[in-house]
Amino acid sequence: MIEDPNPQRTPLSDLGEFGLIERLTADIIHVQPSTLVGVGDDAAVLRPEKGQDLLLSTDMLIEGVHFDLSYVPMKHLGYKAAVVNFSDIYAMGGRPTQLTVSMAVSNRFPVEALDEIFGGLRQACLAYGVDLVGGDTTSNPSGLALSITVLGQVNKGEAIRRSGAKATDLIVVSGDLGGAYMGLQVLEREKATYLANPNLQPDLSDYQYPIERQLKPEARKDIIALLGELGVRPTSMMDISDGLSSELRHLTKASGLGCVVFEDKLPIDPVVLRTCEEFGIHPVTAMMNGGEDYELVFTVALEDYDKIKGNPSITPVGHMTASSGAYLVNKGGAHVELSAQGWKAFGQ
Repeated sequence: MIEDPNPQRTPLSDLGEFGLIERLTADIIHVQPSTLVGVGDDAAVLRPEKGQDLLLSTDMLIEGVHFDLSYVPMKHLGYKAAVVNFSDIYAMGGRPTQLTVSMAVSNRFPVEALDEIFGGLRQACLAYGVDLVGGDTTSNPSGLALSITVLGQVNKGEAIRRSGAKATDLIVVSGDLGGAYMGLQVLEREKATYLANPNLQPDLSDYQYPIERQLKPEARKDIIALLGELGVRPTSMMDISDGLSSELRHLTKASGLGCVVFEDKLPIDPVVLRTCEEFGIHPVTAMMNGGEDYELVFTVALEDYDKIKGNPSITPVGHMTASSGAYLVNKGGAHVELSAQGWKAFGQ
């Protein structure tokens, strides 16, 4: 479905491992003062700023498991691989500073394809002020795999964990939910259509927003800045990667509490809602179980409500409870127990 933007195909064997690394990292520029030595030595040398704690997050992406190259452009893959790890750092209340990337790649990919991946990685690093400081490349007979590690910093003792929520704390989400999941549904449908008839050209103009949410998500660093401006410190927080239901269960378990969220409070974009209707998917399914939105879900003290109410970037959707159990109150007033139906790494 996706045409190769690089008709030239240079075999990886023409460059070798070290030549490939030199090519992919030739134009990297560091902007973080904590980066002393980056790519080009046996190890990166970093010096955290005074009064900061280090944060570290790592993620692995496997072709055929986490991404489908029939509709995921290589540049988007690189960008998304970086940003979803940045999101983990922001979810701790910190800021990402350095990134390393390791790739295992088969010889079916030309050098130009890896140029595209690194182009996306560099674009993400530039947008978020992160230094790419190292990594590794190796062969992989079965396809493409990426492993990303991101370092970050947070003021000493101020990392926001999952375990800090209190009973009666408000549950708040950023942005809107369900877009990435519905974008995936559109892409999968168009893939099936293309395989049935390669002469058909898809018209995706009506689905630009959900497709962008799937292929090119953004980490919500703006929410961290906004909360600081509002004088609000979350008591717990995480990003929404596996679906809101799953993340709420993590928060309740870590804090030893329960929660209640309300269906009519959940934020959804009109285009996503229309797409749900077209596919016959209940919007709550997309919002609660879809995943990959990379919005933030966090808890704040009840007395902070006046500071956040009416803000278009964040939406209170429920509250924590002293009793155990996580429930969705539907529009009919019934309490439905939440189950983690989003992404399961080892699900059947």
